[in-house]
This record gives sequence, structure tokens and C-alpha cells, in this order.
Amino acid sequence: MSEILTPRESGKFIADNSIDVKIKRDGIEKTAAIIFESVKSGKFTGKNWKSHELHPKSMDNKAIDWIFFVDTLNFSFWTDSDENYFNVSYKDQVYTGYWSLCAAVNRALDEGIPITSPSFYKTITMEQLEKVLRSNTKCTMPLLEERLSNLHEAGKILVENFDGSFANCIAACQNSALKLLQLVTSTFRSYQDIATYEGKTVSLYKRAQIVIADIWSCFEGQGLGHFHDIDCLTMFADYRVPQSMVYFGIFEYSSHLMEKLKSNTLISSGERQEVEIRGCSIWAVELILEKLKLLAKKDPLQKDAILNAIIVDFYLWDYAQSHRQQMKDIPIHKTRTIYY
Repeated sequence: MSEILTPRESGKFIADNSIDVKIKRDGIEKTAAIIFESVKSGKFTGKNWKSHELHPKSMDNKAIDWIFFVDTLNFSFWTDSDENYFNVSYKDQVYTGYWSLCAAVNRALDEGIPITSPSFYKTITMEQLEKVLRSNTKCTMPLLEERLSNLHEAGKILVENFDGSFANCIAACQNSALKLLQLVTSTFRSYQDIATYEGKTVSLYKRAQIVIADIWSCFEGQGLGHFHDIDCLTMFADYRVPQSMVYFGIFEYSSHLMEKLKSNTLISSGERQEVEIRGCSIWAVELILEKLKLLAKKDPLQKDAILNAIIVDFYLWDYAQSHRQQMKDIPIHKTRTIYY
């Protein structure tokens, strides 16, 4: 295998060679201004992640094991039917998508099932997993066999090599996000999110990066969540952020790609158009971040504002989640994969 480009290198290389996805500078500038105003006003900060009712509030090993468990299953929540879709009720609310997974995990913990313990999920059965991930509908969470396999692999490795907790993976990396990223992607097969594009091996590493970002957010950059090089992370290339990219005028899809997406044609993992959507997402966020930092530099009150790819990604993802009605005519790309 050729040398693997980092996610940032991959994003630039893919954007430079992309055929069906173009990044528009005016969209970048407009979006940067919108995010900057949201950060400046205090409406959006690095603490937004922790403020969600389903996310952990503590800063301990239990929170870390919760995050690693959830991100090991954090992929492919879209369904084929608007009528029969996976959803979970928890504390008088109904959750879909990623939030349905969080709700199912919290429900299981409330029921006394030690679901986030590696020693438990390394041998979890399909019957046990189906009970944890039960839906209000007849629809099951997609890729259950793959989810079971991910848990068995991750649990076994953590128990055998890291004394049964992902916290020990973090401790082994001396507060370096880059070292932790390298450890995760070299140790856990299900986190090895790479592809071949124009003859080069590119890395997207959506889940590997988001597990680090979630820990950083949960711990508010302190303790085990303190990473001196957190800015090495890029955004987390998925199928929801590109929807925001189109909405804000950052992305322009070719007519061929747009027709394909609107017809709900499945795109294979590693297919050129899929890699272009994801790679261009990474590079577009880098361009937004560059503009954000310029805006902050001109504003004396914002010179110490925390601005990184994590903040930009969380903003765009949250926006897509909370403005689904406005974005209903913008199709997502549908790829069945364990990587996002």
C-alpha cells in the first residue's frame, strides 16, 4: 500500500482533483461569517456538545467508555423508508439517527446492562445487542452484524491490551491527539477509514477523529480530554454535513451527481463520487476555519476564541439536524458503511 495521506492532506488532494463536487469561495466566506457571529454571541461554543441531554456530563472513565462505545457504533443511521424508521423512546422523548443510539445506550445503562463496559461487549450476543438497540418500530438499526463485529473486536482489544478501558489508550498517548489518532487507526480495524483516489491512499478517519473530539468536548479540554495538538484534527466526513454544505452554497454538485442523489441511488464506499463528497467536506471546513481565524484576528474580543475544525463540524452537523425541514429537498448521499 502507498503512503497514507493524512485527512488534511487527503482533503486538499481530493478537492484539487474533484470532478463532481466543487467548493465555492463565496459560500465559504458567507458560512464563516455566520459561524463567527454565532460563536461571538455565545450561541455556539465548544460546550454545545456537552449540553445535549443525552451526552455524558461527568469527566471520568465512565464517560470515556460511553463515548468510545457510542463512536464504535456511530455510523449509517439513514433508512430507506420515511414511514418505518428506527427510533428510540427515552424519558418521554423520541429520538432518531445518532441520537437514537445515544438514547438506547442510556436506556440500557438505566436498566442495569453494563453495555459500555468492554468486558461485557467483547462477548455480547446478537440477542443482547438487539435488546439494547430495540426500536419503537419494526425497523432495526442498519448493519447489526457489522455493529456486533465492531464491538467484539474493540472489546477484546481493550480487555487484552488496555486493561479494559479506552481511558488507558488516551493515557498512553501523552496528551497528543495525533498519537491517539494513530493508535486508534492502527489498532482497531473498524476505525481504518481509508480509500484510494487518483492513485493515492487517502484517509478520512471520521469515527477515529470524532471519538477524540467528543472526549475533548466532554472533558472541556481538561484532564484526559486535554490534547496539546487538538488542532491536528479535521472535520468528521459523513453524509449529513455535506447537506449543510449544499444549503450554505459551499458545495456545487455536478448535474450527474445531483440526479444520482435525488434518485436515491446507492453509492459504494470508496467510489469516486463518495470520496469526493467526503474529501471536499474536509477541505471546505479547513477553508472556513482559515476565514474564521482571520475574522477573529480583526476582533479584539475574539482573539482568544477557540476555533478549530471540531467547532465548525459541530456547527454544520447541528444545523443540518435542526433545519431538516428547510433541507428536505437537498439529498444526502447514501452509502452503507461502518465508517460513517
